[in-house]
Amino acid sequence: MNSGPPTDQARSELMRRIRRKGTAAELAVAAELRARMAAYRLNVRSLPGSPDFANKRRKWAIFVHGCFWHQHTGCRRATVPKTNAEFWLEKFRRNRERDATAIHALRRLGFRVGVIWECEIRDVERLSGILAEVLEARGVDVAESVDH
Repeated sequence: MNSGPPTDQARSELMRRIRRKGTAAELAVAAELRARMAAYRLNVRSLPGSPDFANKRRKWAIFVHGCFWHQHTGCRRATVPKTNAEFWLEKFRRNRERDATAIHALRRLGFRVGVIWECEIRDVERLSGILAEVLEARGVDVAESVDH
């Protein structure tokens, strides 16, 4: 099994330019959190998985996942490149495993955890519903699994 870098140099260059922080999906979630006047910190490295948005005092965390990188089940954006497919499948498997581990660790610490997928930011009602569940301290956890 080849776990090295992609062999196609052009694809490698393209992937290198993709943002890790400040994506359109993250900006949309930040705008909605501000509209709700929710206090948060960005990319909280002291918490498992470094959630994209979190409030330690109120014990909530939100991950904003790209459908491609985190392989959103059933989403048309969750494609697998044909070149070096074995490498990509292993990378995606590790990403999903790391996501699940971080979510479980946060829940063990008593955090309410939400996962917002890149494709969901256009659905204002869905986004609003997820945020409402995570921000309300009712003990309800939105995402029982990593997939919706």
